[in-house]
Amino acid sequence: MIEFFKEFGQFLMERKKWWLIPVIAVLLLVIVLIAVGSAGGAASPFIYTIF
Repeated sequence: MIEFFKEFGQFLMERKKWWLIPVIAVLLLVIVLIAVGSAGGAASPFIYTIF
């Protein structure tokens, strides 16, 4: 899995696809928020107030 991220980073640098970095960062943030929110833990009320 680490090798995938290394290759993807090299792809971004070689092809000058800098616009993909914010898109991927936002997608990862949404995935983390969904994962934490669906866990039903103590952080759920704080996540629900964001949306």
